[in-house]
Amino acid sequence: MEYTRLGGRGLEVSRLCLGCMNFGTGQPWMVHDREQSREVIDRALDLGINFFDTANVYSRGESEEILGDALADADRDRSELVVATKVFGPMHEGPNGGGLSRKHVLDQAEASLDRLGTDYIDLYQIHRWDDDTPIEETLSALDALVDAGKVRYVGASTMPAWKFMKALSKADVDNYERFVSMQCEYNLVDRHEEANVLPLCADQEIGVIPWSPLAGGFLTGKYERDGDRDSGRAATDEFMEKRFTEENWTVLERVREIADAHDATPTQVALAWLLHKETVDAPIVGPRTIEHLEDHVGALEVDLSDGELERLEEPITPVWNPDIGDV
Repeated sequence: MEYTRLGGRGLEVSRLCLGCMNFGTGQPWMVHDREQSREVIDRALDLGINFFDTANVYSRGESEEILGDALADADRDRSELVVATKVFGPMHEGPNGGGLSRKHVLDQAEASLDRLGTDYIDLYQIHRWDDDTPIEETLSALDALVDAGKVRYVGASTMPAWKFMKALSKADVDNYERFVSMQCEYNLVDRHEEANVLPLCADQEIGVIPWSPLAGGFLTGKYERDGDRDSGRAATDEFMEKRFTEENWTVLERVREIADAHDATPTQVALAWLLHKETVDAPIVGPRTIEHLEDHVGALEVDLSDGELERLEEPITPVWNPDIGDV
């Protein structure tokens, strides 16, 4: 495994982050078997992955519980692990059930700590921007968590660049804890963030942790132009259906050709493309099986030439979609 510093800070993270959204019973396509989830987490640790990402809203806390139990039983040095979770989504009906108010952030941090079975969260991230809460209220709550030793770093996810810069500026002016990372959707066919937050992250030395690096499975090559899409995420995810465009099929064809040339899989080429990006620290992979996980880790061995990188990127011109934050 290779390691890097998150956003130029001192925190060392593996070049791949194990995403834990798939662990739980929130959706039919998730891993409902807790033992299978734990086996994937154990294998990730064996492969050198030390960076784990979840969220309170994933299966309403199940994902955090599964990750916490697995890490506790793995008997690994906690100081080597980087555990990340997120706050924003609704966790109960009625008032104060979601959002980024001081009350909800502080309450949910305590709940996440309990589910994860840990004394501190390494990276606590706001899952989305909250238009109903002043950003200084959210920053103050996050700052208090850092001061109390319950959070080590704070990060953000999925928002327009101007809003993110507003938060960074407010933190600088009022001396609040500054965001060190940005989770954003980024892969070979979803490149809108190149026209939004990625240039800002490069300028402000913010770590980039791409989610959906395989475009919901599209870049693994499991779908065909005229194939059956009545099962898996494509059958239930309207956004997934929007990926089936001519430009994207062209990208996938090139991914397959380059994979054949490298004796690699399409998954490995798609991840290798991200790992070649200077702005990217650790793509979040979401394997449901050990076989998938080992395939993902193999991407670290794929070295793409400048010509291959250009060929993969040529079919798409990145354009920022302001509605992407609602996905």
